[in-house]
Formats: sequence, C-alpha cells, structure tokens
Amino acid sequence: MKSDIRVCSAWHDVHDRPVYTLSETCPECGADSENTAPAPFDPTDPHGEYRRALKYRNRE
Repeated sequence: MKSDIRVCSAWHDVHDRPVYTLSETCPECGADSENTAPAPFDPTDPHGEYRRALKYRNRE
C-alpha cells in the first residue's frame, strides 16, 4: 500500500513534531521516511471475502 504523504521515521527522537514529506527521506535530518497511514485492510484476512460480499449485497 502506497501513500503520497510520508513522515520522518525518526521524528520521535529528532524533531519536536512530525515532519511530513513527499520524498523517500526527511528534508530536515535525512532519515528514511515511512508511510503515514496503515493499510485499510489486511490482504491475508480470512474473512475479507465475506465482508466485501456483504458490503456489496447491502448496496443494491
């Protein structure tokens, strides 16, 4: 899962507040940046197929 907005992975130790960026590295300290949002679902979820089917069934 890829997000456009990324956050410095070392902001807890180095910065006073989160440093957001679009690049792979932090513009202030040069540390790697990481995805800011968790994945919306787990691809290995064994019940995901049933939840999605129920969701689509309720739309109609």
